[in-house]
Amino acid sequence: MERDAGGVTSPFVPEFVNSPFGDPGVYISLPRLGTAILVDLGNLDRFPAAKIHRVSHILVSHTHIDHFVGFDRVLRLLLGRDTLVKIYGPTGIIDNVLGKIRGYTWNLIDGYPLVFEVFEVEPTTVRGVRLSAATAFSPQPLEAHSFFGVLCEQPEFVIRTTHLDHRIPSLAFAVEEPRRVNIRKDELERYGFTAGPWLEALKEAIRTNAPPETTVTATFACSEQPSQRLSIAELRTKLVEEAPGQKLAYVVDAGFTAPNIERIVDLARNADVFFCESPFVDVDREQAKFRYHLTARQAGSLARWASVKELNTFHFSPRYSGRAQELVDEARATYSGKMDTDVAY
Repeated sequence: MERDAGGVTSPFVPEFVNSPFGDPGVYISLPRLGTAILVDLGNLDRFPAAKIHRVSHILVSHTHIDHFVGFDRVLRLLLGRDTLVKIYGPTGIIDNVLGKIRGYTWNLIDGYPLVFEVFEVEPTTVRGVRLSAATAFSPQPLEAHSFFGVLCEQPEFVIRTTHLDHRIPSLAFAVEEPRRVNIRKDELERYGFTAGPWLEALKEAIRTNAPPETTVTATFACSEQPSQRLSIAELRTKLVEEAPGQKLAYVVDAGFTAPNIERIVDLARNADVFFCESPFVDVDREQAKFRYHLTARQAGSLARWASVKELNTFHFSPRYSGRAQELVDEARATYSGKMDTDVAY
């Protein structure tokens, strides 16, 4: 993991939950926070329990069984833990979660601290409910709010989404670092500062857009003046290097139509890593069209149009068992420009 004088600089460490032929899902570790984001809830039977224990946010594209069957394992592993998990999904996700929960009897969980907050993302509105184990998961409505593309905004990350057409609404997601704030070690030494917790306080103040006159207590190597309160404006000029933040994008289960293409490209634009389904090879594009899925060539086209830095394909149809490299190569050929990009239906 890349580090600077103030700590970890890479905010997201993503990994696939299953093989490319398995149920789709990406686990995004957030080392700075000690938590994680789980994108989709396919089969989690072989995924480590310790990693699921760290999940704070779950993003559900839609509730076909291969994207939602893993909710039971999450519920089972988190039931006795003191944690709040926020779940975001398309219209109907609240009823889907409640349907799962109501399949069980909850007479012996008085005082259990687990809480889910489930948010239903409609085209212009997000509405939610709070489900507390302490009240046998009786739904308590949360205040609805307008939706303009952003689901969650924290100092460490922003979650965005858009609605895609899979003959039902299917959500695509982007997880972004607002901006990267690194400490220049050479300048730290030049000015006689010493590393310490104050550097993280400085970076946090910058990430949260604190007023320039805000001060932090900097420490020095010189024993005559071991510390001094300085403004973040002054320290920012001397010590800080800023750059665009890391960005991950995730797309599954969407037809290759003009509206979907426009939304996907806008969401994934300039992503560091683009996780995109490619269930079919291009010679089977009619089957892909019928199933409202993408071909590998189309996944490569989307990646190229969005100018992403890295394309990772997955969600391969089992009909290509033993032919995974064919799907990978086709997507890469389009992404790299060796094969022409596709056109919308």
